[in-house]
Amino acid sequence: MTDLNLDPVQLDRYSRHVIMDDVGPEGQKRLLDAPVLVIGAGGLGAPIIQYLAAAGVGRIGIADDDVVERSNLQRQVIHADADVGRPKVDSAAEFVEALNPDVDVVKHDVRVTAENVDELITDYDLVIDGSDNFQTRYLVNDACTLAGVPFTHGAIFQFEGQITTFPADEESPCYRCVFPEAPPEGMVPNCATAGVLGVLPGTVGCIQATEAVKMILGDGDLLDGRLLFYDAMAMEFDEIEIRTNPDCPVCGEDPAIESVQDVEYVETCSIGAD
Repeated sequence: MTDLNLDPVQLDRYSRHVIMDDVGPEGQKRLLDAPVLVIGAGGLGAPIIQYLAAAGVGRIGIADDDVVERSNLQRQVIHADADVGRPKVDSAAEFVEALNPDVDVVKHDVRVTAENVDELITDYDLVIDGSDNFQTRYLVNDACTLAGVPFTHGAIFQFEGQITTFPADEESPCYRCVFPEAPPEGMVPNCATAGVLGVLPGTVGCIQATEAVKMILGDGDLLDGRLLFYDAMAMEFDEIEIRTNPDCPVCGEDPAIESVQDVEYVETCSIGAD
């Protein structure tokens, strides 16, 4: 599309957006033109991908090097039993293509590393981090913060989740402002060892997708400077303020990290020695 005109099928598909004053045809056009990178096609990535595609986000990059396992299906709702053993990027792409032919899916069947992250994010306007490990979370933060690419963060554990958004501007904190380094290896168990309520990532991932849509539309209040906690068992949301840290190693006044090559991305994600 070269203008704001939607064809009849699109007017029907996106009619509930088009009739909203805060979206309208202009907002839908922005969604259709937006390139978004989703890191992880698992528990968080599944609802993120599902709702971005339904909203008509025009180009969705999916970065994941994992294959579908049967134990994933309790929560990773874009994959099916017949997909067990297949790369997640393949089954995720097929899901999107069946849901919305307007969406162009770019498959990145790779593990996100310090060697490829800069190239991965360069073609996208924003990144959604649906990863399940500290190495990737810190890597995404450092790469996006240094490149000025906004991203949303989500994490889940058993019955609880957290979400925040980092617009990558000078007034806003980054992930390292809140968590300068990862906890020691083995301190925090993963979903494979601790378990996770199957519906939990649906809630957290949908909030991340909501933040992404608002960023594309340029409207609404983001979780910028706010860390939202969700307790599924108590059905409670709590919010804490997060601030920029002048001593932050990546966005502070005297940053120690000027490139992702300055960091050893293991569980502690420590800054490499000079």
